[in-house]
Amino acid sequence: MKKVCVVGASGKLGQYMIRHCLDQGYQVIGVCRERSVGKQEAFKEQMTIFPGDTNNRAVIQKAVTGCDGVLTVLVPWGRKRYSTGTAQAVLDYAEPEARLVFSCGWHITLDGQDAYPASMKREERLYRWLGRLTGLIDIDDQVEACRRIFASPARWTVVRGSDLEEGESQGLPVWSRHVGDSILASNLTRRVDYALFMVTALTTDELVYEAPAIVGCQTPSALAHVATQEISR
Repeated sequence: MKKVCVVGASGKLGQYMIRHCLDQGYQVIGVCRERSVGKQEAFKEQMTIFPGDTNNRAVIQKAVTGCDGVLTVLVPWGRKRYSTGTAQAVLDYAEPEARLVFSCGWHITLDGQDAYPASMKREERLYRWLGRLTGLIDIDDQVEACRRIFASPARWTVVRGSDLEEGESQGLPVWSRHVGDSILASNLTRRVDYALFMVTALTTDELVYEAPAIVGCQTPSALAHVATQEISR
């Protein structure tokens, strides 16, 4: 892994991913909206920026060419299928053997075996209602984007994030295949560690064709799981 593209580089998650990539010695390419290029001031001497919307196919084509890995933030903005357009452009133009790692929320399901708590179901219904009312978000767009990723032969991973908080890194998050598994019960991850998991997934073959749901490694549910595993040995 030598050259990595971060699609959605100007957001908080994107900026953390850039830092992790640079720390690991990768050559970094970034894609972000023109009005957000200024957010990359701290990295401007260390990376190449392609200004443009992340669903702009021409921009994505140029940015991902020659990249060994692509880290993509799937943002469900508006009513114009922004996430779907972004995902499809990456799938279409990334190098055939590139590792593709996408971010989304727990509401995405790969095999339909996730068990969502009632509070999460209510929250999802609220977001869908607000999205229809305001036109600002489209949860179903993210669902469609992931459906296309799951159907792709590309070497993909979809990282499903819990609720996020800021703070110092606690280390690499833990993961499980299904929401509802006890290890995930705390439903909280540091954003900087979410970014770390995304970058780590680039070189983790175990995660190819997986949709890991993650949670912070120092959360009560993660620690309880470790304790249980140790007792059972």
